[in-house]
Amino acid sequence: MENTIRVERAKKHITQADLAEKVSVSRQTIHAIETGKFVPSTVLALKIARFFKVKIEDIFTLEEND
Repeated sequence: MENTIRVERAKKHITQADLAEKVSVSRQTIHAIETGKFVPSTVLALKIARFFKVKIEDIFTLEEND
């Protein structure tokens, strides 16, 4: 699964730690999601989308092999 979290963070000028605090996870979790090492739960994905005020599909997209 691909995501645009890094791009969305850059638009808001926030760090991984800032986003992690807002969605109640660790900075390491945000890093793992951004690098594709961890697929977030539906609840976490929805919290991230809500924080950025975008649809979940605007942040997370399936790759061909998913």
